[in-house]
Amino acid sequence: MNSIDCSRTLSISNHRVFSSDLNEHNTVFGGRILATIDDNSSIPASRVARIETVTASIDQVNFILPFKLQDSMCTESYVSGVGSRSIEVFTKIIGEHLKTGERFLGLTCFSTFVVIDKDINLPLIHPDNPEAKYVCQGYEKRQSERMKKLLTQEKFNQNISLDFPWSSEVSNNMGHAGTNK
Repeated sequence: MNSIDCSRTLSISNHRVFSSDLNEHNTVFGGRILATIDDNSSIPASRVARIETVTASIDQVNFILPFKLQDSMCTESYVSGVGSRSIEVFTKIIGEHLKTGERFLGLTCFSTFVVIDKDINLPLIHPDNPEAKYVCQGYEKRQSERMKKLLTQEKFNQNISLDFPWSSEVSNNMGHAGTNK
């Protein structure tokens, strides 16, 4: 089976924090950061699959330190594990106070992408630096935990009502997710 070095999947993007990025706490709005994660992490997934992938989840988002005005955000993403049709991508965002040059770890997370083609053979991932070796060694455990959460989520979804919230009619539609009555 083919293999690919983690470094060959690396995607890097930089962004200077402007006032339009800030929330009421004068830190970067979380939704803006999540969009950055999804944009950047989709590239390593595509570099491994070389076909269309879709975001299945963004897991374990750890906001460590906030990004503020006059900071830069350097987003680095690379593939940290592959399954039969799933691709796990690790993302970190390194902040830099542009006036002092001080760098800090602002965020880490894992995203999971899925390939649409069921007949694909994804390459194995080869961690080729100390960080990647550390991150990749936990892939099997994270994948197992994700599968357990997925089963729990499927049961949860079956008990979510799809009734119109403004309807005065009370329906017994529970347990029929995916249908509208």
